Amino acid sequence: MSLERARQHLERFGLGDAIVVTERSSATVDLAAEALGVAPERIAKTLSFRAGEPDRAVLVVMAGDARVDNGAFRQAFGLKARMLAGDEVEQLTGHAPGGVCPFGNPESATVYLDTSLRRFESVFPACGSASSAIELTCDVLHEVTGGAPWVTVSRLPG
Repeated sequence: MSLERARQHLERFGLGDAIVVTERSSATVDLAAEALGVAPERIAKTLSFRAGEPDRAVLVVMAGDARVDNGAFRQAFGLKARMLAGDEVEQLTGHAPGGVCPFGNPESATVYLDTSLRRFESVFPACGSASSAIELTCDVLHEVTGGAPWVTVSRLPG
C-alpha cells in the first residue's frame, strides 16, 4: 500500500514507471546499495524525527554516508534530534520502517533535503517499501518533494 501511494505521487511527475522493485531487501543503506549496484553514499536515506508538535514528524533525506549533526539539527529546527520510535514511524510518515521515503507522505510529515545529497549527479531514495527505490537527480528530487527546503543537518565521514 505504501509503495502504491509513493507510485501514485511519482506518477503526477511522469515517474511512476521509474520505480525499481528489487528481489532483495533494500531496507538499509548497505542492502539498498548492494541491491541496486551503487555506492552506499548515493542511497538517499529518509530519517524520521519527532517534530516540535505531537503527532508530527520531520523527515530528512540525506546521503547514505552522512550522519546527523545534532548541533546543526538543533540550529535548523530548534529541536533535539530524536528519532521516531518504531511503532510511530508508519503512523506519522505513512511508511513502514525500511521504506520511509519523501513521497506520498501524510500532512503529519514534513520533508527536508540535506545538502549532503548535492555531491551526486543522482541519488536513490526508497519508494515506500523495503525493496523499492528510484534514481533521481537532486533537482528532480527537490521538484517531486514539492520544493522541500534544503538544510544542512549532517556531517560526512572523514
